[in-house]
Amino acid sequence: MTNANKVSVFSIDPIDEHQMALAKILEDAQWPAGPIAQGSAAFCSTEETVSQLHQAGIPIVLCDGEFGWREILDEFRALPDPPFLIVTSRLADDRLWSEALNLGAYDVLAKPYDPDEVLRVLDLAWIRWVERSATPVKWNRRPQAQLAMSA
Repeated sequence: MTNANKVSVFSIDPIDEHQMALAKILEDAQWPAGPIAQGSAAFCSTEETVSQLHQAGIPIVLCDGEFGWREILDEFRALPDPPFLIVTSRLADDRLWSEALNLGAYDVLAKPYDPDEVLRVLDLAWIRWVERSATPVKWNRRPQAQLAMSA
C-alpha cells in the first residue's frame, strides 16, 4: 500500500512535449492540493517498467494509447491493490473512452493536456485510491454501556 503522504504518478509515454507538459502541470500546481500529501512523478518511454510497478505501490499510472495500455491493465489484475490506469491519447475519442472504461481503465485524458482536466482527473483518482486502500475502521453504533447490558 502506498503511503498517503507520498503520492506517485507513473507515466508511460513517449518522451516528448506531452511528457514535458505533464511534468510542468504537476510541478506548477504542486499536485496534489493540500498540506498533507506531497506528489512525485516518474516518467518513462517503455512498458518494460511494468515489473517495477508490481513492487513500487504506485497508485496512478498514465499510459499512452499507443503503448500497450490493454496489456498493462491485464498486468494490474494480478495485483491485490492495483493502480488506477489513465489512458492518454492524441486521438481521445468516444470509442477509446468507451473501450478503456469498459476494460477497467480509470479514465482517458486527451493530448495536448489541459492543465485543469489533468489535475481534476488526478485529484479524483488520488482520492479514490486513498479511500479504496484505507484500512476499514471497525466501530459499534451502540455505546459501551448498551453493549455490556446486552451481554
